[in-house]
Amino acid sequence: MDFYPVPAHQQSFELEIKRSRFITTVAFIKDQAAGKVFIQSIRDTYPDANHHCWAMVAGRPDDLFQHNQSDDGEPKGTAGKPMLNVLQHSPLGNTAVVVTRYFGGIKLGAGGLVRAYSQSVSHALSQLETKDQYVQIKWLVKLPYGLFDTLEHKLKGGSIHIGQAQFHELIHVELLVPESKSAELEALLTRLGGGAIEITRPA
Repeated sequence: MDFYPVPAHQQSFELEIKRSRFITTVAFIKDQAAGKVFIQSIRDTYPDANHHCWAMVAGRPDDLFQHNQSDDGEPKGTAGKPMLNVLQHSPLGNTAVVVTRYFGGIKLGAGGLVRAYSQSVSHALSQLETKDQYVQIKWLVKLPYGLFDTLEHKLKGGSIHIGQAQFHELIHVELLVPESKSAELEALLTRLGGGAIEITRPA
């Protein structure tokens, strides 16, 4: 997975279901801490609402440790879990969704709540403007000065990007590498350095 869609900016969508207002707000989040800040901002925006139910995929779509949800006072399992289920069946990552409910006086029942919260998120995601989030692994490469220009030339215009460089006895260079390019880069460095390039990358 070299990239996945994320919200392009914070966006809100509204549905009315049996007189209850369901306001769905979707935003890009860097991590779970940022997600909690976003959720609080929605509470502050709609302080008189009955519920602020939420779900988040706070990292890559396939990182289940970054998935979280809350019913925020609705009956257990009727809001956060259905919302997260919709989010998990989308390709989105780094995404938080808050559904703010203003109760309209008509009880929906457990099944009705599940449908209402699922529908609210589905409705929002169907209209969401997105952008691509690229997945890059940071490698540290140490190489002789004489090979640096050649490495820059080989990588120019490609999807592997050179980050910070520090100049010591060897040049210490950060490389930002898409997952799919790992084997290609390792082969290039082996061929280019002939054993003179030291590679450190995440396990």
